Amino acid sequence: MTFTKRNKSIHIDIEALSSLALVQAGLIHPVIGLMNKKTSQEVDKNKVFKGMPFPFSFILAPSGKRNHETLLSLKTGETIALISNKKKVGELIVEETFEIDTQQRIFNIFGTNDTLHPGVKNTINRLGKIAVSGKYNVNYPPIADNIEKVKDVIKKTGSKKVTGIMLAANPFNRVHERMIRQTLNSSDIAILFLRKPFTNDGLSYDIRHKSLIKLIDNFLPKNKVIIVPFENTYIFAGYNELILDAIVAKNYGCSVLMVGKNHGGLGLYYLDNEVNTIFSQCKNLGIDINMVEEYVYCNICKTLVCNETCPHGAHHHIKYNSSAILKLLEHGVVPPTILVRKEVSAYILSKLFPNRFHNIQNLYYDLFPNSGLLEEQTNESFYTELINLYQTSSLT
Repeated sequence: MTFTKRNKSIHIDIEALSSLALVQAGLIHPVIGLMNKKTSQEVDKNKVFKGMPFPFSFILAPSGKRNHETLLSLKTGETIALISNKKKVGELIVEETFEIDTQQRIFNIFGTNDTLHPGVKNTINRLGKIAVSGKYNVNYPPIADNIEKVKDVIKKTGSKKVTGIMLAANPFNRVHERMIRQTLNSSDIAILFLRKPFTNDGLSYDIRHKSLIKLIDNFLPKNKVIIVPFENTYIFAGYNELILDAIVAKNYGCSVLMVGKNHGGLGLYYLDNEVNTIFSQCKNLGIDINMVEEYVYCNICKTLVCNETCPHGAHHHIKYNSSAILKLLEHGVVPPTILVRKEVSAYILSKLFPNRFHNIQNLYYDLFPNSGLLEEQTNESFYTELINLYQTSSLT
């Protein structure tokens, strides 16, 4: 319902609401609520919370003049409304309010204050100078629904080894598929956490989700794969991304998290004059983290290989660069099937260019073999048949 009362309230965006809901649902456990000043300062300094690695404090400091004025006026014990998109989405009982160092907060999350970093730029615009702590409750059904879905599948299948995979799938390619198959070889079920960002970069979530569904429905055991929309809020956008991904996967019931070599935050860093990786901080999280080797297509081996098992040089290797493949699709070019399955490419192109061809029905019958029966054709079926022609080899 639309919130119109004049009592005190603070306004939050959908990204903040999602983050609050994640914690409320227990998916960032051991964090179970907003941190007060003392706790937040300790976590920011030590990078530990209740004995577990945790990269930065969990606080609520919304931006905006109206929010700032409200936060300055709050008293301990007051109940305030949480408003998002002009609707009341929850309540918070004030414990305390306190000033924060916004530049330090940004650095704690992203490891940089450079505004050329897209995460830094976006977060600066939505971060205020006053934080509020206290018990809260929010109403955000998508997260609760996802938890119940996963628990139900694990219970019904009696799965013991559950492996999570964090995917952007922007777009979904053959290496993603290999990664999933490799996971299924050693797991009862695989949970595909499909990132759902709060930006419009790349393919929409719906297109990426449907692409995954097409693969699962046609080429994978459907009872062993679950897709979970993973709302990629600002807390997952920094160089500590892997720690938080692992915490969420564990709290969903995963015993293993599979990541690729290009996963965010896997770079080397120096600490106490020793070379470390983010894996050094993940030892005490209670979940195994396995890294998949980088795959390429070798034009001598004629298949997907990893560098360690292929004797041929890099000049024979075709890399699976998601940005490059996406550019092909965005320009209406069909990616080679060694990069993307034709079913996936056909679906994506049909969504990106829904009215590309005039009278596609006639074009379909003019180009492709058919039974002579008049059947309704779609943009997707047109692209599928076109890709089939590209695969014909007798004249090449």
